[in-house]
Amino acid sequence: MDIGIFTAVTDEQIRPAQLARVIEERGFESLFVTEHTHIPARRETPHPELGEIPRDYYRNLDPFVSLTAAATATTRLRVGTAVALVVQRDPLLLAKEAASLDLVSEGRFELGVGAGWLREEMRNHGTDPATRMALMRERLAAVKALWTTEEAEFHGRFVDFDPVFQWPKPVQRPYPPVWIGGWGPTTFRRIIAGRDGWLTPPLPVDQLIQGLDELAEEADRAGVATPPVTVPLMDPDEATLERLRARGVRRALFGLLTITITDADATLRALDQLGPLARAGGSVKQPTT
Repeated sequence: MDIGIFTAVTDEQIRPAQLARVIEERGFESLFVTEHTHIPARRETPHPELGEIPRDYYRNLDPFVSLTAAATATTRLRVGTAVALVVQRDPLLLAKEAASLDLVSEGRFELGVGAGWLREEMRNHGTDPATRMALMRERLAAVKALWTTEEAEFHGRFVDFDPVFQWPKPVQRPYPPVWIGGWGPTTFRRIIAGRDGWLTPPLPVDQLIQGLDELAEEADRAGVATPPVTVPLMDPDEATLERLRARGVRRALFGLLTITITDADATLRALDQLGPLARAGGSVKQPTT
């Protein structure tokens, strides 16, 4: 099981290139970053777990800018979104941004996607929250068509364009790994139909095991192998890692809470504290010197 880092990258903390270098130096496999384009000043939608929206949601950098900096500052580190809010992104631009990042990183990019939860934020992008799941499915399908077809076209309810040329194509074939965020039977069926992976919510391990069982059951009904799984962990421990490894989880992402880490030294201390657990629980290499 690979071990990576999951975090927001904001204007108040360590810059993304330096962050990526120190993560790679400590042997972690990947860096995944969050996305919010903005936080509406007046809103009724509460945070799903916290109620109040944390400060780093307001301050995070564009994920593709952060990950480009991260990719050019490293040589082995895989870089990804957790998650890119597809319902707030034009699919033609998303396809080009992702393929360009895959090229710049020499095939180290992974696209984690979600529909989002903050209704006022998506409405500011012209997205109806009631149709966001269908919109995400179409936009993601259009992105894959642009990645894999020389003369791509797409005609759907929400996405419609006649044949176009778009380059670059991704370095990875047929395209970078795609991880679908969410939970439940419809999510699992979409993952299986799209031959994607599952990016779980950051939940307690017993709930995660339940979700892994449900995903495996859906895959068995479809007659296919169980899709790969990436699990964010905000409070990892050895017992949790062992249970997830035993269930075949592909990757665990240790949460780095930027809301409580305000300078580079604090970031380094947090990573150093996570390092021994990561080395004990996964494929993390010894730090480089």
